[in-house]
Amino acid sequence: MEMTKELFSVLLTAILTQNFVLAKFLGICPFLGVSKKVKTASGMSLAVIFVMVLATAVTFPINKYLLVKFNLEYLQTIVFILVIAALVQLVEIVLKKYMKSLYNALGIYLPLITTNCAVLGVVLLNIESNYSFATSMVNSLGAGLGFLLAMVMFAGVRERLESCDIPKALQGLPITLIAASLVSVSFLGFTGVVESIFG
Repeated sequence: MEMTKELFSVLLTAILTQNFVLAKFLGICPFLGVSKKVKTASGMSLAVIFVMVLATAVTFPINKYLLVKFNLEYLQTIVFILVIAALVQLVEIVLKKYMKSLYNALGIYLPLITTNCAVLGVVLLNIESNYSFATSMVNSLGAGLGFLLAMVMFAGVRERLESCDIPKALQGLPITLIAASLVSVSFLGFTGVVESIFG
């Protein structure tokens, strides 16, 4: 029961209060670049969730049974980036074959998952936090779901902005950044909720 509560706490914290995009400011490039439409934002987010969870599943044993065992921890970043790059190539091949329209919509941003600091960040944070394999997997899933939530919410805001009469000085990037900051501030309210549940 205690383990389940801890895992649920890690999941909710990763989604809401420690959201990788809105609280840790990781993965801002796709957040701003692929969030013009809800469909592409959702597709990109699902690809990121898949890569995050799979990257954790692959890098955890590599780190524990290879890098730590042979005192090669200094190679973590390089090894993890190589693993993430291989997983992104796999996602790219699958999308190109089975979801051509989504593959075309994501364009240049799909290969950018390789350099998406949110993916590398979650893998490194799991190790830094001394999480077990199960907790690492739950944290990665939560981080991915938080990424999805932030992307879809922000894409919805941006779609609404297109039909608004925005002053010329704020059109384009300025209004996008203002909207992003308001979405980010809206997540601060979840801090008290999570603390009251697991406090």
